[in-house]
Amino acid sequence: MGEAMSWLQAIVLGVVQGLTEFLPISSSGHLRIVSEVFFGDDAGASFTAVTQLGTEAAVLIYFARDIGRIIVAWFRGLLHPEHRGDLDYRMGWYVIIGTLPVGILGFLFKDQIRTGARNLWLIATMLIVFALVIAAAEYYGRKVRPIEDLRAKDGIIMGTAQALALIPGVSRSGGTISAGLFLGLTREAAARYSFLLAIPAVVASGLFSLPDAFEPSGEGLNASGAQLLVATLIAFAIGYASIAWLLRFVVDHSMYWFVGYRIILGAVVLSLLATGVVSAT
Repeated sequence: MGEAMSWLQAIVLGVVQGLTEFLPISSSGHLRIVSEVFFGDDAGASFTAVTQLGTEAAVLIYFARDIGRIIVAWFRGLLHPEHRGDLDYRMGWYVIIGTLPVGILGFLFKDQIRTGARNLWLIATMLIVFALVIAAAEYYGRKVRPIEDLRAKDGIIMGTAQALALIPGVSRSGGTISAGLFLGLTREAAARYSFLLAIPAVVASGLFSLPDAFEPSGEGLNASGAQLLVATLIAFAIGYASIAWLLRFVVDHSMYWFVGYRIILGAVVLSLLATGVVSAT
């Protein structure tokens, strides 16, 4: 049976989840790296998925007015065709269709996501490789299209990019925001849609993982229900502040800041793996 998680580990990992969920640096990758480097074991995919419920609760509260408006407009548009040109009605559909790729691929490859995809060689490599993708998006993206110009095609492409985040090290926000920049969206427009798009997928993943999170596993760190709750609440509080910060940051700053960080972190992890300081699995 796996080792019991300590309260220090639960608190630290909750902080890491809250700090990294919305930044394009991969929260699942960071949880895996921090777990291995500082605690010598893996907190597991279920712990990651459940604590993400805290950060998604932060999104629900931060964007509560937008979400409520979208839901009302979506149902109104279903009943009254004359309202189907409204942005909020269309946004409801864009979130739905953008969620399909991650839902389908997450179901088909759920076993691989929980096992082989958590290899630190893969995570460190993806941190670097996808840093180059983000850099290319920042360099080539025209960044002129506002959120009002979002189309169904954008939703499908950004939803497909979100599915890449099933691989730890890629980053959900990094994938969707980069795709948005390639499509010509402004950073703020891409980030806002990225937050809304993540809600169904992350909430479904967290709820789906709840039974596994409370079931002691044969390896890795096993968190108690109280530890999961505290880590999730910490992730919520810090995640809420992170949303506001990122939305302000992307208005006036480029994504290159995150590119540099990802490359440095990936290189450090690769060095630790190559020298045998940490284990890849």
